[in-house]
Amino acid sequence: MLVQSNCNTDKQLWSNVMFPEYRELISSLKTTDRHFQTLFDRHNDLDQKIKNMEARIEPGTHAEIEILKKEKLQLKDQLYTQLREASTA
Repeated sequence: MLVQSNCNTDKQLWSNVMFPEYRELISSLKTTDRHFQTLFDRHNDLDQKIKNMEARIEPGTHAEIEILKKEKLQLKDQLYTQLREASTA
């Protein structure tokens, strides 16, 4: 059984949950900043992959999941840095 997800809904949810104070800025940067969009998409892809691995829908060891979680956290930090910089520009 595969988990079906609506990527647009997931991405909207992410921007509402992760950094609600930047919701409008996130929407803007997703359409105007290619680097931000790339980071944003990679973060969401990793999030879904981790969920699937934890639910045993996709194969993955505990160590592999931990590596992906660390990568996802680094992406989140990069996204937040860009959001802070863009909000003061």
